[in-house]
Amino acid sequence: MENGTAAENGTVDNAVCSSESADGSRDVWSCNESDSSSADHLVVMVHGILGSSNDWKYGAERFVRNLSDKVFVHCSEKNMYRLTLDGVDVMGERLAQEVLEVIQRKPNLRKISFVAHSVGGLVARYAIGRLYRAPREEDAGGPDADQNKEESRATIGGLEAVNFITVATPHLGSRGNKQVPFLFGLNALEKVAGLVIHWIFRRTGQHLFLVDNDEEKPPLLKQMIEDCGDLNFMSALRTFKRRVVYSNVGYDHIVGWRTSSIRRNSELPKWEDCLNEKYPHVVYEEHCKACGETDLAEPFSTEDDKFDKIEEELVVGLSRVSWEKIDVSFHTSKLRIAAHSVIHVKDESLHIEGADVVQHMIDHFVL
Repeated sequence: MENGTAAENGTVDNAVCSSESADGSRDVWSCNESDSSSADHLVVMVHGILGSSNDWKYGAERFVRNLSDKVFVHCSEKNMYRLTLDGVDVMGERLAQEVLEVIQRKPNLRKISFVAHSVGGLVARYAIGRLYRAPREEDAGGPDADQNKEESRATIGGLEAVNFITVATPHLGSRGNKQVPFLFGLNALEKVAGLVIHWIFRRTGQHLFLVDNDEEKPPLLKQMIEDCGDLNFMSALRTFKRRVVYSNVGYDHIVGWRTSSIRRNSELPKWEDCLNEKYPHVVYEEHCKACGETDLAEPFSTEDDKFDKIEEELVVGLSRVSWEKIDVSFHTSKLRIAAHSVIHVKDESLHIEGADVVQHMIDHFVL
């Protein structure tokens, strides 16, 4: 849909235009024609398991209201509801194609960022590996040096990569101790979950619990800490100016703090109730520089049930790039039991207490 037909084919709310396709995708942009014409930054919002494009409705509208002349938001629809059970790789391929379709119909776009919730963060990591375009190696000198330099940069789908933001995403998988809090940290329950998860969440469950072995390859999440063939997972992550993880420190019964913040148990910080009145639920912020293998090496004992070797490899691999780690707590909220949904305001009428977290994303968003 073109911006000019918004009032006829979409909805208008407080100067924010939105449209929803027959397939369920949602585009959000400024109704101000001058703002919408200058907005060259594509923000792709990705939902979690069994979710839909509506899960980011509040976030998308807030982004446009705050950054009206800068961003065009697309809420993904290619992997909604039961399609989220098809596997991280299958969903990642669909998302990559969807992003290319948006870029094709919006030729004014110059930049791209991702904001993804839960397993959507893993899907987005897979998709950017597919969308990565290596820098051109031609000589950047000569009369067109500035243009050549610009064209020689690595891109995501041909666009400048800026923000890669995940919210309550299980980057280390869900297999380790207390990585799925509703299993209560009971070793027996966690082991049983690993055995039956494919019955419930099918191929996606296998990927999350690191029990997939397609063609006798390592688990997909382990493959995603390297560049694999034509899938440049880590090169793509490095291409972004910033990478951010928002994590619930507690009461997220779906995704544990350790896996969503890419930390070992010993690295989980002590936190206080409030750092800033504007963001009352943000309780800790940490900027972690990229580390080399020697910086990250820690002894691993196969006899220690609390320490998973693959999980350690994932921590080491993902820590090769820098991360901003934002820790969030809803421990005083009446809806703290729904922290997994509150953190990104999945439903505005139910989860509005997470509005300060969404505002934190917007206020720190690099344009």
